Amino acid sequence: MSSTAASTPRIPTLDIRRFTAPASAADREAFVAELGAAYREWGFAGIRNHGIPQSLIDGAYEAFKRFFALPDATKRQYHVPGGGGARGYTPFMVETAKDSRYPDLKEFWHVGREIARDSKYAADMPPNLWPSEVPEMHEYGYGLYSALDALGSQVLAALALHIGLPEDWFADKTDQGNSILRPIHYPPITAPDVPNVRAGAHEDINLITLLVGASAAGLEVLSRKGEWVPFTADADTIVVNIGDMLQRYTNHVYPSTTHRVVNPPGDAARQPRYSTPFFLHPNPDFVIDVLPSCVTADNPSRYPEPITAQGYLEERLREIKLK
Repeated sequence: MSSTAASTPRIPTLDIRRFTAPASAADREAFVAELGAAYREWGFAGIRNHGIPQSLIDGAYEAFKRFFALPDATKRQYHVPGGGGARGYTPFMVETAKDSRYPDLKEFWHVGREIARDSKYAADMPPNLWPSEVPEMHEYGYGLYSALDALGSQVLAALALHIGLPEDWFADKTDQGNSILRPIHYPPITAPDVPNVRAGAHEDINLITLLVGASAAGLEVLSRKGEWVPFTADADTIVVNIGDMLQRYTNHVYPSTTHRVVNPPGDAARQPRYSTPFFLHPNPDFVIDVLPSCVTADNPSRYPEPITAQGYLEERLREIKLK
């Protein structure tokens, strides 16, 4: 059941300048403590003063909207059969949340890391596709990818400090990460009583997710009390949440919290919704093995068997019907 506005707890929003350009060492330490506490409680936090130019975000959204407005037959030319949605276009009502009966009411595009084709990761990270009908999508789409990748690295650096690791702990584990930028279009809902929702209740697969464009209502986060808490961020805020890979790596010190995108009521349902999450992944051969520092008598290791990031990703893509 959804909690009422009067009693709804608030998911914290923090100023990351306190970490990247702190007024004092004490303020930086306080930021790390507050960010860590937010993730231990919620698995979610808002990040403001992130430094990503609004002009880049706006330009990217305009390009993405232009692509999604193209005819269906045109968009499907960029669908890669058997590719698991890794690059290019995934049509409407394909992805299905784990254990859900109905597919999500969305279509999306995937942008991945641009790497040398002789890289050892080339087999797991195919080249990007770019629609010739929207030439600016390359500049703005990959520009936003790179900006969110850098911001995600700052968040991971703070989280590393919070659990007693060196600040640069994640740097060489994510510098060639199989990360994905996913522009999403949720079309208007015109049929009454549809059983599907825009995005069914789920947890993310990756280390952390950075969501640009959560200013439109619809995102809800499941609290530890079992209440669905709306999280509509300010326009200048990027929502960052923990994914299953980081939950596993930290032995649930940082929980990967269930969340969903609900259908809006009334006339709002007849408006499209757009959002752009960035799924930050480790390098494909990174071994997800529980950190010894996250194992205690009260929190024994939940995952005795390690798994590579790529192996885990492929396992999960099959569960959500992308493979």
